[in-house]
Parts: sequence; structure tokens; C-alpha cells
Amino acid sequence: MAPIVLFVYNRPWHTQQTVKALQRCELASESDLYIFSDGPKAEAAEEQIAQISEVRKYIRTIDGFQSVTIEESEVNKGLANSVISGVTKVIGKYGKVIVVEDDIVAHPSFLRFMNGALDFYEHDSRIFMIGGCRLKFKIPWWYFHNIYILHRSCSWGWATWIERWSLADWNISDYNSFINSKREIELFCRGGQDMIQLLQQQIMGKIDSWAIRWDYCMYKHDGFCLWPKYSLVNNIGFDNSGIHCGNNSKIKIPPMDNNISYNYVRNISENKTLAKSFFKFCEPEPPISFANSVKKNIKQFVKKLKNRTCA
Repeated sequence: MAPIVLFVYNRPWHTQQTVKALQRCELASESDLYIFSDGPKAEAAEEQIAQISEVRKYIRTIDGFQSVTIEESEVNKGLANSVISGVTKVIGKYGKVIVVEDDIVAHPSFLRFMNGALDFYEHDSRIFMIGGCRLKFKIPWWYFHNIYILHRSCSWGWATWIERWSLADWNISDYNSFINSKREIELFCRGGQDMIQLLQQQIMGKIDSWAIRWDYCMYKHDGFCLWPKYSLVNNIGFDNSGIHCGNNSKIKIPPMDNNISYNYVRNISENKTLAKSFFKFCEPEPPISFANSVKKNIKQFVKKLKNRTCA
């Protein structure tokens, strides 16, 4: 079994939901679990320090896996550095990993799907990672496979191999030549128009993301992420509790189905219609004009007034 790598910080309730879901997964008792607990920031308030302590107290009680290894950082590394260093450490030992963060609730068949896909696609150099999430964009009704590939990474429950992971240039050392090539930017953005904006924000230090740099690695090697047609995870972090996830109404994950089954496809190819639908889904939303904002507020007020009158 591939080891599970879990990253936690200061969310006790979310961490417990994530771990409980993993414990219910098939193959959990045969899997080694590595937990990386990030440390407090220099300016952390007492409440945040207390939450980190509560998380660490809980993770020391975890069982139900073949083994549990915990690494607690004294300083705050941030999510990106934590993921990069933690995954690099574990994947160097096992050659493959399954990764979750502290707000990912997994379906009972999540580990089985991930391990099966890691074995099946190990020698397909086009597949750089396995994703466990399915975003709520339109998939053509006639697309009969229950998996598909895209030029876009999945950071909510994923897996990869050391041969792919070791190809990443986390410093993006050739960024200056890349950004001056319209053709290369178009190739990079095959997974969504928002990707170039995210990459620029990363370069300018406005965001701290391992995922957009991993997307860049996939672009450099013409790699794909394998996605499931039916979601195997749920992200419970869009409640303003996390550093990187706010309350984004556009990010919707279809409900998980208890009767999920998957068949892997040899030499799977990218479906252009499906990729176009995903590309459109990732388009940045246009700014709301003042007039439209007023109209929207009036509609919401009238709706509340009607509901109150009906009650």
C-alpha cells in the first residue's frame, strides 16, 4: 500500500473528521500514516497556539493504521513548504504517496481507488498524479468512462510517484523566458485561464502554493492529472477556517455516492469536449458592476421579505 501523508495545523474539528474518514477507508489498516503538524507563526495569538496544541494532542491518539508516524515542526513552515518537504521525505522512502490535508473527508473506497490507480498507471509517464476530487463542471452525457485526464492538478486528495515528483523545479528558474512566450503561456493555461494569474501571484509572493508550481511541472513535461468522474472526497474547509480556503461559492463538489466503482483505462486520452467544459468552469468571474450589485442586493432583500411574510 502507498503511505498516507496527512498535513495538519490548527483545526481540531476538521482534523478529526479527516482522520475518522480515513479510518473508515478500505485498506486503512494496511496503510502507514505519516502526519506532519505545522508549528505556530511568530505572531500567533494564544487561541491559535491552543488550537495547534489541541490538534497535536488528538493526533497522538490516532490508531487504525498499520503504523502512525508524527512529525511536529517547532516553527511555521506554511502549507507549501510543509507539503513539498513532507511529501519529498516520505516519497523518497516508499516511491509513492497518497496525500490529504486536514479538511479532506474521504469516501470509504478512496484508498482502494488511489492504490489501484498508482499501480495501474505507474509506467504511463503521461500521468503525473491521481486526483480524488471531482469539481462540479459539466461532463458530456455521452462520456462513458468514469475517469478522465486534464492538464490541471488536483490538490484535494491526491497521489503521485517519486519519478514525477522529483522532476519539479519549485523555484521555477526559467520563469522569465516562459512569461515572454505567448505560445508557452497558452500551453500552460490548457487547464484553465486562471492558471497564469495564480503562477504570477506565486512568483510575486502574493500566494504560497505548491499546487500551481506542480501544475508548471506538469506543463513542462506535458503531463496529466487523472480525475474521477464521481468524487471520492469532500472538502469541508470552505468555511473561512483555513488559510487558503475562504467561502467560495463557485467551488462545489458533487455529493459522494456510496456505490462507486471504477475501471481504469489503458492509454486513456484527453477528451477535448470535457477539457473545454473544465476550461470554461475555471474562467475568472467578471467583476460585478455597481448597478448589478444594487440589483442583486434588491433581489436578495425582496426574497428575504417574501420568506418573512410567508412565515
